[in-house]
Amino acid sequence: MRLHLGKKGLRVLGVAESFVREMSDRAALAGVVMRTDGVVDGFSLGFCRVGGMDSTENIIRMFRDLEREDINALMLNGCVISWFNVVDLSVLHESLGLPTMCVTYDASEGLKKYFEEYFPNDWERRYSVYQRNGARARVKLRTGYQVFLRCFGAELEEGLGLLNRFTIHGKIPEPIRLSKSLAHCFFRTFSTARWESHCLQNNKNGEQDA
Repeated sequence: MRLHLGKKGLRVLGVAESFVREMSDRAALAGVVMRTDGVVDGFSLGFCRVGGMDSTENIIRMFRDLEREDINALMLNGCVISWFNVVDLSVLHESLGLPTMCVTYDASEGLKKYFEEYFPNDWERRYSVYQRNGARARVKLRTGYQVFLRCFGAELEEGLGLLNRFTIHGKIPEPIRLSKSLAHCFFRTFSTARWESHCLQNNKNGEQDA
């Protein structure tokens, strides 16, 4: 699918995650469908494993669960999420047929040493996917802030144009900002529910032992 920046009803799916390693082995994924006029007309929720390698397939599942044919691009809040669960950007682009943008915000000296340290058994696989995602390009938003951008299925200039259409202030595009907020809420909700269920089960076990 071509990215037509002048399209009045342009829609993107922004995806972000939320997790706390000490609380759960699952991270919450959230997707928000937003039009360029700021109207939100879709949501999708999912999970991936903290420290796993299943983020790509679960983002694809979230998109397909929407059953939408009017989404024009995918916008991700990073490609190394949920404690080194590496998103394969080329697989996302090819599987969904959508221009795919990955936005990050901070400079980095590289992640190879962390892959090697934390995942000695499969660091090469993770690092290989990370390398396939390619180098980031530093771009300046119309708000004056600089971010780092990777684009698949679109030229860098087109990707920057898309970010500018969805960034009202600061450096976080609105679909990503809202999906981050939704993911945090979703994570708190299911983590609280799991904790309450765990406590209830412990109480029942204690009553049986009494």
